[in-house]
Formats: sequence, structure tokens, C-alpha cells
Amino acid sequence: MSKHKAKIQKVFEHPISTNIDYKKFLKALEHYGAEVEITKEHHAKIHLNGKMFSMPLPHRDHTLSKDTVVEVRHFLEEVGLTPDNIE
Repeated sequence: MSKHKAKIQKVFEHPISTNIDYKKFLKALEHYGAEVEITKEHHAKIHLNGKMFSMPLPHRDHTLSKDTVVEVRHFLEEVGLTPDNIE
């Protein structure tokens, strides 16, 4: 399994993973065709398959919060980027 697929798969784990590094996760999304823009408000705007998602970035460490992981999971399901659909 590629490291990029492993990062996407972590979002879909149960129980919710609390150690997803946002920088590595964003790189995985870019690998699968997403365009990522970091805003002045410390958010990542993710554009993928004609949809946009704005994800707040952590301030203290580099891991995504549980709430953000759930929101990202729903976005990825909506755009069809799930572990079952990627190589």
C-alpha cells in the first residue's frame, strides 16, 4: 500500500484516528489530484472533483482534531475519494 493511500485510509478508521499529520494528509490529497490553498486565516481550502472544502489547521501541533477528521471523511465520501476507490 502506498503512503498516500495509507493517509487517506486513516481518515476512515474506527475509532477515529487522532494522529493524522495535516501536512502529510494534504500531500496525499494533492497526490490524488486535489488543489490545496493555505489561507491567511490558517485554513486549507481543498478543491477536488469540482467541490471545495475548507479545513481548519491545528495551531499547536500538526495533528487533525477528531471533528476535522469527521468533516474530512464526509467530504472525501462526497467526492468519491475513499480507500475502496483508490489504488
